[in-house]
Amino acid sequence: MALSYEFLIERAEQAAQEAACCVLENVRARALRSEKAWRSMANQVLEVARNRELAQHEKLAASHLLGASQ
Repeated sequence: MALSYEFLIERAEQAAQEAACCVLENVRARALRSEKAWRSMANQVLEVARNRELAQHEKLAASHLLGASQ
């Protein structure tokens, strides 16, 4: 199952809210680490989507160039 950017950002926001409400430092630190991990995963999802789109555009451009040269 692929995780969506929206899902990952929701989890990051949830962890940030948890960290903001924590009294215990170790629990706050855990929530902040969790937030960082969720945001990192969200950024990876965006990067993969951008790279996939770029690859599609390059493939399309290459096929147009190949078709124009024949």
